[in-house]
Amino acid sequence: MPRRSLPAAKGIHPSNVGNHGPADGLAAIWAQAIANHQAGRFADATACYDRMLARGARFPEIHNNRGLALAELGRYEEAEAAYRRALAIKPDNPEALCNFGLALAELGRFDEAEAAFRRAIAISPGFAGAYNNLGLILKERGQLAEAAHAIEQAIRLSPKDASYYDNLAATKSLNADDPHVTALDAMAAEAATLSAANRMHLHFALAKAGEHHGDWDNTFRHLLAANALKRATIAYDEAPTLAKMERTCALFTRQFISEREGSGTSSAVPIFIIGMPRSGTTLIEQILASHPAIYGGGELSLFEQALDVVAGVQRSLFPDLAADLTTHQLRSLGELYLQKLLPRVPGAVRITDKMPANFLYAGLIHLALPGATIIHAVRDPVDTCVSCFSVHFTRGQAHTYDLAELGRFYRHYEALMAHWRRVLPFGRIIDVHYEDLVADLEGVSRRLIARCGLPWDPRCLDFCHNNRPVRTASAVQVRQPVYRSSVGRGHRYGKFLGPLLAELTQTNDAIVSPLRKAG
Repeated sequence: MPRRSLPAAKGIHPSNVGNHGPADGLAAIWAQAIANHQAGRFADATACYDRMLARGARFPEIHNNRGLALAELGRYEEAEAAYRRALAIKPDNPEALCNFGLALAELGRFDEAEAAFRRAIAISPGFAGAYNNLGLILKERGQLAEAAHAIEQAIRLSPKDASYYDNLAATKSLNADDPHVTALDAMAAEAATLSAANRMHLHFALAKAGEHHGDWDNTFRHLLAANALKRATIAYDEAPTLAKMERTCALFTRQFISEREGSGTSSAVPIFIIGMPRSGTTLIEQILASHPAIYGGGELSLFEQALDVVAGVQRSLFPDLAADLTTHQLRSLGELYLQKLLPRVPGAVRITDKMPANFLYAGLIHLALPGATIIHAVRDPVDTCVSCFSVHFTRGQAHTYDLAELGRFYRHYEALMAHWRRVLPFGRIIDVHYEDLVADLEGVSRRLIARCGLPWDPRCLDFCHNNRPVRTASAVQVRQPVYRSSVGRGHRYGKFLGPLLAELTQTNDAIVSPLRKAG
């Protein structure tokens, strides 16, 4: 039975999609459901599971698989309910418990998620995936030694699963003489016998290990191999992705924005942190969330969800849909976003929303939520892109697995951010440069807190001891005091970066010139 990876769970593995089930008149629908599920047609799979349930079927596998499909669609509340139904029928199902834990983690209920993984282990002590899941939730909570121990248990139980080594290397440093590196080297010698997915994780793990002990050339060779394997598995349509950023600039002119000023709702609670992944967004949020008046919300999809509802169409039609939004809809967009955000922490003074990709919506955020703070994390382009290239993201970021594609995306992102600075009120977007932040932590942090309208609190400098869950690739780094070793990190790989540098060194005239005419 093939195992599908949930894109939201930072390398956590869900259970298998069960393909055993009804053998009666529902068998044809079941077969169709499984075919849709395994082909990635999750909405169609969910519809099949719903048809079976409407006919009175009572199999835990239906509810479990339905939960997996809903989770793939980002509908985690519904997924949680589906797993609960599966467990009500079969309470001691360790795979359903693990999937239940994944949904709970996505909903921010980390105590319950950890309990679900531990219960799965108690029921099935040989379940490597449950140990892996437990280790990753512990990593996100900053319990790094315990996390490493749990993932090592997963490796002990399933020593040929390279994804567990990949997760371990992301949790602790692996020295050249570490027995896990020896095991990885042995697997590499037999790479031809491994599945493509296992080889991908193997190369990512060896790249992390190589960087830990300063073997730069081999590190990047492994990154090239890992990313090529990942790129072969995903559909990334570059042209419409880049065109969307160009159309956003063309539509959101100064005139467009000035005609709609004052439409939104004025709450000052949200603090949006935007930018490229790996640009310092997690560090900024960790500093802010260490202030007693700020709750760190993490990477939230709430603005996009609210946009879908208010616009009545899929956000994929953005930015064109924005032209038809009325002033009433813009206000409704801000209000609906707040309705989704505020219940997370009733009474919170400020709440961060660290979804980097919201840079695409900065103009719309300004109109819908004029009282919100918008912080833009900026880092050296080469360092940013190489750091992205070093990560196996668990959702999205399809543009990061090819150096040339990554460079072109970065140039378009950079042009869009330059456009926002031109057309939005002066100072509306607060740029925070990673290099400045690590060079003068207190000075930059003080200015940032002041821009958020709050008094200074020295706890912001003690961010590494904040035990809030962090669900990003920087979960380990923000548990450490600020360090400068990542400044210039990407440039050490210069001889490998030809395709990236060729794109980054091109001018943005072709992107920007027509936009200036429109602005």
